[in-house]
Amino acid sequence: MAAQTVADYLLERLRAWGVQHVFGFPGDGINGVLAAFGRADNTPQFVQSRHEEMSAFEAVGYAKFGGSFGVCMATSGPGAVHLLNGLYDAKLDHVPVVAIVGQTARSGMGGAYQQEIDLLSLFKDVASEYVQMVTVPEQLPNVLDRAIRIALAERAPTAIIIPSDVQELEYSAPTHAMKMVPSSLGMQWPRVAPDEAGVRQAAEILSSGTKPAILIGQGARGAAAEIEEVAEILGAGVAKALLGKDVLSDELPWVTGSIGLLGTRPSYELMMGCDTLLTVGSNFPYTQFMPPFGQARAVQIDLDGKLVGMRYPYELNLVGDAATTLRALIPHLRRNESREWRAGIESNVSDWWEAMDREAEVEAEPVNPQLLFHAASAQLPSNAIVAADSGSSANWYARQLKFRGDMRGSLSGTLATMGPGVPYVIGAKFAQPDRPAVAFVGDGAMQMNGLAELITVKHYWQQWSDPRLVVAVLHNNDLNQVTWEMRAMEGSPKFAESQTLPDVDYAAFAASLGLQAITVDDPAQLEDAWRRALSADRPTVLDVHVDPNVPPVPPHATLAEMKATARALMHGDEDRWGVVKEGVKTKVAELLPGSD
Repeated sequence: MAAQTVADYLLERLRAWGVQHVFGFPGDGINGVLAAFGRADNTPQFVQSRHEEMSAFEAVGYAKFGGSFGVCMATSGPGAVHLLNGLYDAKLDHVPVVAIVGQTARSGMGGAYQQEIDLLSLFKDVASEYVQMVTVPEQLPNVLDRAIRIALAERAPTAIIIPSDVQELEYSAPTHAMKMVPSSLGMQWPRVAPDEAGVRQAAEILSSGTKPAILIGQGARGAAAEIEEVAEILGAGVAKALLGKDVLSDELPWVTGSIGLLGTRPSYELMMGCDTLLTVGSNFPYTQFMPPFGQARAVQIDLDGKLVGMRYPYELNLVGDAATTLRALIPHLRRNESREWRAGIESNVSDWWEAMDREAEVEAEPVNPQLLFHAASAQLPSNAIVAADSGSSANWYARQLKFRGDMRGSLSGTLATMGPGVPYVIGAKFAQPDRPAVAFVGDGAMQMNGLAELITVKHYWQQWSDPRLVVAVLHNNDLNQVTWEMRAMEGSPKFAESQTLPDVDYAAFAASLGLQAITVDDPAQLEDAWRRALSADRPTVLDVHVDPNVPPVPPHATLAEMKATARALMHGDEDRWGVVKEGVKTKVAELLPGSD
């Protein structure tokens, strides 16, 4: 029997940690590991993407929707470089991902050898919590175990570098000797309880007002029942940072939805009118959407002491697990007997959803993009996993989708990179193969990398117990989010040379791969298109021809501001008349009940 190599032991150790999938792309810098996969009967499974950046995104999606950590792998040099964007997505959204990368042989290091890059320096920012190179076999278990534990503990990406010659060395375990570092598997997590005096102080602050607001983020996941109870005692409304969209159901009448540039009017009004604020598990960055300074007494709860006290002048910062801290807080809260504030919130929320119904029905040429999301919202299964790419698709994801039941959703919340939509749902399907997954992706992101990753979908979908994976393409031949940002923030007309995309038949490409392909160029087709996609026996691409002139109107925009923007567009924007027409119709639909 052949001796066990370092690469063999690497896979054995990953299996011991419960790793079932490694997202990667091959290269000679990891040939030793690839050979080990072959000897191990592809266990854990090597999931081949079309590009290393996609491998990293798939690992992020796997971790976000699977509840554990993701693993990605790349060769030395360019392969390692390609991982960076996906790993930065993990870093900024606080997602545990372990990157395993190859390196040139030790004998070639420092010799300007082919594909030689200083990988420790390359990864020292993105994997700032832990990056290490394995240079002898005895080092491997400790380095790998620490990379995994630190990724989980810090909710961050980590990286280990294994030179190609080290991968092929005979494995030798660390011994009971000086300068050896033995290691062990696993870890048990505590429930971090808050300081009792701090809990009492928080209760006093939150009970002092009559117009309470709660802001939740992804750190509140798992504390839905406690948040509902606190909101009921205080009579509060609850706004959700975008990464926390799936924490509470949008069917609750006092949940105001998303907050910020992509948020809802009720969330904006909640923050502008409240006199107390409780923030749970959120690092929402846009201070201008928080209450004006001096208006509200505020308390923050977060598990990470490094992140408390930012974004707003909180009177008290509590470090602790969200659910544990809220359970400790509840007995000390005084019930707000007045329900006038809550009634106003619920009225605003009801009006908002009615406005969203009207906006989705505004006629457009050919399809209103809001209607794509509105129609999906009515049909998505209660256990669906939803991802949105960056761009205008994120606007409508934030405002038009009503999450309910066990629905999960995410996007690149902080890095806001283009391109993660399709790889996110691929990762999700490996983590949760029995759940349907949907990605909303702009045509810019599809051309950037989504089309290529449809090949990955083709390659693997028959392994999934539920084959439903839907990619809904917002086909408008425009890099629409930036087009609108140029108009609204720079006062500049559309610059066609940078913004207009070449036309691509996304449905035809999907059909060539054997996927279900549906083209939608009439709003009357949408309901049936979603029905077919969500009952299909294979993945589906919806190629939806949407109007680029439907404006992503922010919740704080007034009709006067819309008119001012429209006047600015008169100076040379090629889509100016469509923008004016759709902008006015959309804003009227929001503000005037019964209008169409």
